[in-house]
Amino acid sequence: MARAGRRLLYAAATSDRLEGLVTRSAFLRRRALAHARRYVAGETLADALTTTRTLVSQGLAVSVDRFGEGLHDREAIGAIVDEYCEMARAIANVDGDLDLEVVPSHLGIDLSVEYFCEQIRQIAAVLPEAARLEISAEESHRTPGIVDAELALAAEGVPVVATLQANLRRTASDARRLVDAQVPIRLVKGAYLEPANVAYPWGRSVDVAFVRLAHQINHDGGRLTLATHDAVIREALLPAVDGVGIEMLLGVHTEDAVDLLARGHHVRIYVPYGSEWFRYWMRRVARAAAPDPVQTCREVTSAATVH
Repeated sequence: MARAGRRLLYAAATSDRLEGLVTRSAFLRRRALAHARRYVAGETLADALTTTRTLVSQGLAVSVDRFGEGLHDREAIGAIVDEYCEMARAIANVDGDLDLEVVPSHLGIDLSVEYFCEQIRQIAAVLPEAARLEISAEESHRTPGIVDAELALAAEGVPVVATLQANLRRTASDARRLVDAQVPIRLVKGAYLEPANVAYPWGRSVDVAFVRLAHQINHDGGRLTLATHDAVIREALLPAVDGVGIEMLLGVHTEDAVDLLARGHHVRIYVPYGSEWFRYWMRRVARAAAPDPVQTCREVTSAATVH
């Protein structure tokens, strides 16, 4: 039942029809964006920098990302690379612990691993010295190429952070390869719907996998960040994992971030921006709502429509 509910919520959050309804209307778009601003910095780099400066002033670290994925056109990818280079230069003017996050399919991983690496090298060339490139996880069919790219880039000295999904059955093996290569790891539960032979069932199985992986990475000497809002898992792991960092999403359990920071933990906030914010916002609303999937879908839809 939980898996069926999750699929229903995911379907609503990725509905072309609902997205089109909102984005084709200037009024509905403005109204929806006003709600989305809890989770989204805005549509421009200037918006993202404003949010970033506020968070940095509070003692938080930040990872800035631009929405987008699934590009195959080389000219369009080149324009995105230019934007990321602009972002890299811009964060150099902010006094704080700042990283950039990149989505592999937004930068050509579907064309080839080497093509993706070429785009990352361009961005890394203008990245501030202390900043890193956090590479997002995507669907499991892209995972082999992403891990290969992370290992190749790290071997060249590019400051990458790998994101591993605890729900994937292959992750324990990927973690060992990355730790051996001294690549920092950000561990997430996993957000994509995957076949049963590829991923553990959502729920207890993924929770157990997350905890086991955190202990494995720590035991093997890896540098680990826990990217989860699951307070029970997080609090169980914090005293057991050496030097672990925490990463949280903008607008999600903000009070936890403040508390963790006050307790002396390193906390990084994910700050996304861009015009393609709608589906990300929908996923955040769906995850934050009640466990009843039908009611949640109604709430998600009503948030983007006129009452």
